[in-house]
Order: sequence, then structure tokens, then C-alpha cells
Amino acid sequence: MARSSNTELLKNYRTKLSQSRRMRKQEQHDDTWKRMLDLYRGRHYENYSDEDRLLVNMAFSTINVIAPSVSINHPKITVSARRPEDADKATVTEAIVNYWWRHYGCQVQFRSAVKDFLIFGHGWVKVGYRFVEEERVKNADPNVEHNDVVDLVPESNMETELVVLEDRPFIERISPFDVFVDPDATTMQDVRWIAQRIKRPLVDVKNDRRYNSAARSEAQPSLYSKYGEDTQAKQPYGEELDSYVEVWEWYDIPKKTMAVFCNGPDKFLIAPTKIPFSFGHPFTMLRNYEVPEHFYPMGELEAIESLQHELNATRTQMMNHRKRFSRKWLYKESAFDPDGRSALESDEDNIMVPVAGDEPLNGVIVPMPAVISPPEFYNQSNLISSDMDRVSGISDYMRGSMPEIRRTATEAGIAADASNARASDKLAAIELYIGAAAQRLVALAQQYMTGEQVARVVGSNAIPLWVTFDRLHQR
Repeated sequence: MARSSNTELLKNYRTKLSQSRRMRKQEQHDDTWKRMLDLYRGRHYENYSDEDRLLVNMAFSTINVIAPSVSINHPKITVSARRPEDADKATVTEAIVNYWWRHYGCQVQFRSAVKDFLIFGHGWVKVGYRFVEEERVKNADPNVEHNDVVDLVPESNMETELVVLEDRPFIERISPFDVFVDPDATTMQDVRWIAQRIKRPLVDVKNDRRYNSAARSEAQPSLYSKYGEDTQAKQPYGEELDSYVEVWEWYDIPKKTMAVFCNGPDKFLIAPTKIPFSFGHPFTMLRNYEVPEHFYPMGELEAIESLQHELNATRTQMMNHRKRFSRKWLYKESAFDPDGRSALESDEDNIMVPVAGDEPLNGVIVPMPAVISPPEFYNQSNLISSDMDRVSGISDYMRGSMPEIRRTATEAGIAADASNARASDKLAAIELYIGAAAQRLVALAQQYMTGEQVARVVGSNAIPLWVTFDRLHQR
């Protein structure tokens, strides 16, 4: 079989992306995710209205009750040696990966992905390796800026050295809206390709020397800042300060290749090449409630969306009824002069109201009949809240409140254990995802670490020891 050209490959990749977009549109995944996000942040009404409307954001409460029980604040990652002679290396690797996780922002990114996991039904984290070095004047005072040193010492007499600023793996959270997968896949195991959409300024794309010069010179803006000037149109390069390019990072899983391209030119920014990671593509998907025969799982809010809107409508009706229940009086206008009407409308206590004429007082003023709603109307709110708790699996104990029905200690313990079953299951899944991400961090360090670093290890008798390591000492 003849090998496909880069032009044919790029056309094939774009066709597959179009299929993935079509699948997400037909299945209404993007619309559902946007609704769930609006549900969480309290945007429950599509249109503005002049009428008063109430919003009781139980969706926000539900997510923030579950999140603390499944988000591990300071996870302790354990590394076990596969061979007895590697026990010391496993101890060092464990200290290293826990230090990275706590001090390099891994936990912050992972917690954001867990919030996606709860709201949208899934979250994405991506691992990579960051190596940053800077050329500095040798033996220069770190408190003196580089430009000042150049002014003091002739350039021909300066000795420079490369200083490594960063040499470590990292984790970042990826928006669920920016990850596209094979539309025919039902699980991560049968995904044939995966792509990430990266929004980059047009100026950065054109100046990025890692990209093919011909492809980046032909890059065209496909997005504009929604907060930019309304009069902004397509302008010559250099003036589009609010212009962005959709850069696609494509991973072909069966072929174990990756490529980078953008909308517009018929050339790759980075031609297909071998995936630079020993473990394959760098994405880890956090999956919530699985839906058989469907790739995307369900989140916590999708099942209670209709109940949330019903609760808002019920509470709005209750508020409007209370406004209509204001007390009103029917009076005979000819029986009161201006002073009498003013005294009648006054809220002062023990005020005298003069009545003109000699008509019986019972026929001068009477209370206006009020329509009283049945008491069951006010029970609807509690009924809906109870349904939401039943669907979401959250009890009064998890919300930190006491139930109205008194129970024995045994009954309360059984109810608490049952309500915590879902949280325990999610916590176990989150721990597996943390382990998978940490394993990839170690694999990246084994593959790309350049020099030696120092780790703090607790030795015998709880005495801290400082040990040096490189990528060979982690194998």
C-alpha cells in the first residue's frame, strides 16, 4: 500500500475532526455541558425578565457537597519496587513524585479536573515535560540584571554559561470542550485518535520557530476576542492583537504518531512524527457515571436538571403568591375627606380616622377577601428537594444538617453509610486516576531528565536525608 502524503493525511485528519464535531452536535454533548456549567454557576434562566424570579441553586450545593469528599487535598502517592534490589530507588522515587505533586501545581490542576468530572461527567488531565534554560554571565552577581553586566564588561571578554531553570514533568487540566476523540469509540480503550484544540494568539503562532516556516506564515485567524472592538475586521498581520488561531495537537494512537496543524494552510505546523512519550498519548480521562455504549459519561447535575428548574418555578410561584397576599381594604370614598384618607393610609398607632356622614361604619370600610392557597402548595418545595437528594445520593448528614425525623444511632449509622457509598466509589476512582497521572510523571522524568536533582527522604529513626538523583536512579 502506497504511503499517504502529508497533504492527504492532513485532509484525512480534518475530515475526522468534522465527524467528531458532527457527533457532538447531534448528540448535543456541547449543549448539555454548557447547560450543566450554567446550572452550577446559577444561570438557570435563558432570558431576562421584568418579573421577579427566584433561584435556589441546589446544583451548586450538590457539587460542593460531593467535591470535598472525593478531592484529596494532600494525596500520599506510594511507589512499590518490583524487585527487591530496587527498594531504595522506589523510596527515592516516592519522595520525588510527592514533592512534585505538592509544590509544582499538580494538585491544583487535578482538583480543577475533578470539578469537571462532577459537573460535566468527565475531566481531562495532560502530562508533559518542561525544560527551561537561560544563558547567564559566568560567576555574575544574581542581584545584578544581565543588561547591567553587559554594560560593565565588554562582550568579547564575557564568559557565559547555561543555567537550567526548570527540568521537571508537569500536569495541566484541559477543558472538556477542547478535547475531541474518535466518534466511533465507546471507551478509552478503543479510541483510535485523540486531538486537543489549543487557542493561541496569531502573533505567537507566526513567531514560533518550532513550526514549519511556510505553514506558520500562512496561518490565518479563526477566532477573535469576544471582548475586542466591534469594528475589528480582518486586518494585516501585526495589527490583529485580538486574533487567535485554533492549533490542533493530533495523536494517532494505532500508528503512535503525533502532528500539529491549524485551520487554513494545507501544511502541517509539525509533520507527523513518533509520539515523544514512552507511554503513548499524554491524556488521562476522569470518568464519572458510565453510560453503556456511549463514550461520554454522565455528571452529577444532568439527572437533577429538570428538578432544579421545577424547584425554581415552585419557589417563584410562592414568592409571587406572598406578594399578592398583601392586605387591602374596600372603603366608600365619599365617607372620607382628604384628612380621613391620609389617616387611614397612615401606619401610625392609635391614630384617629374622621368619617364624614352618618352612615353605619360596617358599610364604610371592609377588608378585601384574599385567596388562600392550600397548605400542600408549600410542601412542593420540600418534596422536590427530597427528590433531588434521592437522585444525587446526598443525605442530610452529608449536607451537615440534621434530619427532621429522629433516628437511633444505629439507623443514623446505616443511613450515613449508604449515602457515603457513592462518594467512596468516586474516591476510589479518583485515587486510581491520581496513581495513573503520577506514574506518567515518573515515566517522563525517566525519559527526559537531563541533570542531577536533590530529594529529601525520611530515613531510619525519622531522620531526614538529602539524596541526589537523576533519571537512571528512578528506574
